[in-house]
Amino acid sequence: MGKEQQGLMGPGPAPTKHEVRPLVADPLREKDPARKKFSPLVRQVLAAAGPVMATISSGMTTGYSAVLLPQLEHPNSTIPISYGQASWIASMAPLPMALGCLLSGLLLDRLGRRRSQLVICVPFTIGWVLLAVARDLPAILGGRFLTGLCVGLVGPPSLIYIGETAEPAYRGLLLAAISLAVAVGILVAHVLGTVLHWRLTAWLCATAPLACIAFLCPSPESPVWLASKGKLAEASRAFRWLRGFDEAASLELQGLLAKHGAAAFPEGAKAPGPPPPTVSSEVAALPLWRQLLHRSFLRPFIIIATFFFLMQFSGVNAVAFYTVSIMKDVGGGLDEYVATIILDVVRVLMSCAACVLLRRVGRRPLAVLSSAATGVSLMGLAARLAFGDPASHAWMPVSLLVTYITAVSVGLVPLPWVMAGEVFPGNLRGLSGGATSALNFLFFFAVVKSGPSLFATFSPPGAFAFAVYGSVALLGSVFLLLFLPETKNKTLQDIEDEMAGARRPRADGRDKAGLPVP
Repeated sequence: MGKEQQGLMGPGPAPTKHEVRPLVADPLREKDPARKKFSPLVRQVLAAAGPVMATISSGMTTGYSAVLLPQLEHPNSTIPISYGQASWIASMAPLPMALGCLLSGLLLDRLGRRRSQLVICVPFTIGWVLLAVARDLPAILGGRFLTGLCVGLVGPPSLIYIGETAEPAYRGLLLAAISLAVAVGILVAHVLGTVLHWRLTAWLCATAPLACIAFLCPSPESPVWLASKGKLAEASRAFRWLRGFDEAASLELQGLLAKHGAAAFPEGAKAPGPPPPTVSSEVAALPLWRQLLHRSFLRPFIIIATFFFLMQFSGVNAVAFYTVSIMKDVGGGLDEYVATIILDVVRVLMSCAACVLLRRVGRRPLAVLSSAATGVSLMGLAARLAFGDPASHAWMPVSLLVTYITAVSVGLVPLPWVMAGEVFPGNLRGLSGGATSALNFLFFFAVVKSGPSLFATFSPPGAFAFAVYGSVALLGSVFLLLFLPETKNKTLQDIEDEMAGARRPRADGRDKAGLPVP
């Protein structure tokens, strides 16, 4: 055993079979000032705050077009635009998001989860500044392209960093904060754009990536990434800073170190031999091309990619991008900007509710109920627009839109992002997160680019689009019921083994077929 590995273990007698000893020497406890000042949960929240601030900037990018386009289309605009140019301004942000996700997958494994976000926040800030100083259409398109690229770049490291630094009990809540951050970003962009000029709005939006840098500077790198690079002592220190010294944390750290070659026993004790291999560790030893064809990668990849498809084609970002225009058609006499803010507030409140629900409810039932309710509300809205009398019950379309935002925000929007940070193999998490996020943003671009045409197809406006989105959500609820795995309160290693096909034992130590599980 190397000195670095031995330095992870505390002195003393060897632990018994059922005893879990701290894997870090006692002096580390005494020298850790954060341990005395803050609880592990506070430190995990601090670490998550950086990705959350970067994601708020992503939400601002999504919501910015809804206030930018009406101001540019105003007769007094200094940069007049046509209908076709408006469509390109809206879709220019999601266009490079997929490319950003693929590039992010490369950064994740080379620079680490934390450092990748620090690097990405620099061009993110520059993109907002470019929008703020734009004097013509190409500059606006350039600023939208750069901010959209950074949305794609920052998505995978944000999810993976939170997933790898949070303990299982709080992982769902902290990952759901990513969806909440998007909703907050959209709301902030809409509120600022309603009362301020679009240039000043862009200046204020540029502060969010800078806040991300401020939060990430005192936070450690992901222990999982550090261990994968052989930096076991550094991984142990980062893990203890985040998770503390309790028994559950010690057991999880023991598994992490054992997976990467550090046997968990005290210095001076006789080595018990290499740790028994897990299914996931055996798969990780295969060549890359065989790992990509193994069920541990293919199963979660297909499920998460489909989940992202369902989220996007339920119309959530089409509504976010064209909220003001939609409310002109279905607002029932309510000022479209006021109605937009109402929908944004509902989106934020329901995203908060999702954070709470994910602590109490399993992923699968929440996803199924959210998708079904989304489909029903959209089909109801489509029927009201197609067959209802516009002069009667003018409040009904707005009420159905509020119901739709409520339903989609508590499950269908946050859960794909939550589970993308949970279900992939650790050694392929950067590649998998980047690839599925890239697919998500390709779907995003397709929905936003096709949105104006769908809303204008047939009369009255919007009826056909809402019927298409509602049908996708209803069919999606069946898929989620049949295939979505449950990950609530499971460690990342447990989820990884399950995706790889490990047999889960019953209380008597046997699997479902009654065979003993080693």
